[in-house]
Formats: sequence, C-alpha cells, structure tokens
Amino acid sequence: MTLRIIATGGTFDKHYDEIAGTLGFAKGHLADAITRARLTLPTVLEELPFLDSLDMQDQDRQRILAACRSSSESQIVIVHGTDTMRETAAVLGQAGMDKTIVFTGAMIPYEIANSDALFNLGFAVGVAGVLPAGIYVAMNGQVFPWDDVKKNRGAGVFETL
Repeated sequence: MTLRIIATGGTFDKHYDEIAGTLGFAKGHLADAITRARLTLPTVLEELPFLDSLDMQDQDRQRILAACRSSSESQIVIVHGTDTMRETAAVLGQAGMDKTIVFTGAMIPYEIANSDALFNLGFAVGVAGVLPAGIYVAMNGQVFPWDDVKKNRGAGVFETL
C-alpha cells in the first residue's frame, strides 16, 4: 500500500512570525512531520496551495476533489484547516469515490509546543490503512463519518452531530 498525503494548509502548516506576531504560511511542515513520525509505508506528499480553511472557496474544494480523483493511491490523508474541514469532506463524500480518504488537521500549529498536529497525522495515517472506502474525519483520537461530524469550537474538539 502506498499512502498519499495531501496538504492544503490550515493551522497544521501555519508558521508563527515572531516579528509581526502573526500566524501565516511559509514552508510546509508535513515532510518534517512524516520523518518525525517514522512512517515506514511508502508515502507520496502532495502540496496544494496553502489556505486557511476559512478562506477556502468552491474552486479550492474542487481542486482537492480533483487531486483525490487523479490519485492512483486508494488511501489518502488530507491535512486541512479545521474550521471548514466538514464542508470539504462533504464535497468529497458526495462524489462517491471508491477510496479511503481521511481528513485531519490541528488546533495548534505543528511547530508550536504541545501541538496536536503530529498525533492527529499519525492517527489519520493509521486509520486510513484499516477503514473501508469512504470519507472520514480523524481528530482527537476519534474517527467520524463525513456526514456525522462537527467542530465544537468552544471545547476545541470534533464530535458527532
């Protein structure tokens, strides 16, 4: 099995600019995260234009869908911003692909202490290899079907509808 990991930005890949005091995008963190996670299965990393998920438009979701459709791999992990992860998952869920696609992300950027990014990535990779074909969200040590998940912004976790 070869796994495709598609990076789309989101908090996972945000970089803290110490001078400006802001979070933004620079170089992606997934190559480093894959190395740190010590993944031994063959992995292909695809980086799409990085966006905060609040800035995602229909055309961006269609780009993600096209990347999944054109992938020769049948197991895909998509690293996505958490605010609109469910909306993008719905686009893929309604497309009816015969692939296992797992969305994940982070509440705290990868490069900041106590980030959940590395755990969420490892968890998503693990479940992508064992789940049947479908579209899922894997966050906080739980897996949700794309059509039965929501982000609880107050608690900073995902939960069923």
